[in-house]
Amino acid sequence: MPEARTAETAGRESFGSRLGRAMADRGPLCVGIDPHPALLQRWGLTDDAAGLERFSLTVVEAVASLAAAVKPQVALYERHGSAGIAVLERTLAAAAEASVLTIADAKRGDIGSTMAAYADAWLRDGSALAADSVTLSPYLGFESLRPALDLAAQTGRGVFVLALTSNPEGASVQHVGGADSVARRIVRAAAAENQRYGVDQDGGGLGSTGLVVGATVGTALTDLDLDLAAVHGPILAPGLGAQGATAADLRRTFGIAYGQVLGTSSRDILGAGPRVQDLSDAALRTLEELRSA
Repeated sequence: MPEARTAETAGRESFGSRLGRAMADRGPLCVGIDPHPALLQRWGLTDDAAGLERFSLTVVEAVASLAAAVKPQVALYERHGSAGIAVLERTLAAAAEASVLTIADAKRGDIGSTMAAYADAWLRDGSALAADSVTLSPYLGFESLRPALDLAAQTGRGVFVLALTSNPEGASVQHVGGADSVARRIVRAAAAENQRYGVDQDGGGLGSTGLVVGATVGTALTDLDLDLAAVHGPILAPGLGAQGATAADLRRTFGIAYGQVLGTSSRDILGAGPRVQDLSDAALRTLEELRSA
């Protein structure tokens, strides 16, 4: 097989390397930027593009020096139409200016030229929507994501592929197959992808193909015999805080893969707003819990 083209071959540092360093330097915290209408109202903001922008930029200001990454929920910008997408562009730019990594929580998944277009939007150099990484849905087949996987590797960006979610409906797809479950196939494919692009497995480095695994999946990792440590990639674990998971739960759930886990908290931290200091304090409390675990 010819050598895969990577960011390193073009003199760029990979997303996995950058994220691993950020997690080591700051701690394993990702803060979701989720401008739900109820939160905008709670902050005294209008449910429009102006309120959306004030909310988003305040969160970036408050947590950029504490979090390894921030994760804007794309749907909550899309609901405001073109004006909301423009705010998302400015939010991504503000995060880059503040030197905090971004995960566009878009959960894109399709085939052929459509998937290539999604990759172009979120991962191409020069795109106004380009983030450091993007979430992807593999349920049209993992290889349907190939345009995004390859473009991410070429531009030094990353992806997080949905593997095991904690919503009740997820099991009806992800758990199917028993010993050869859908979730297990996705985990194995992600591991192969990181191997394909040369992650430093012996050195403990992180690959740029990560997985989304809910913080509240309980015993599902054991039940489905999922080896997340073998992925050698980051694990985005939403559900910390308001959704019920604690840092201690993450440690128990992920076991030897805990060092790869990027604990994600949204409402628990965002509910402390709108004051920047209060948001920072809430993020710091969560970060200290993750570190102590």
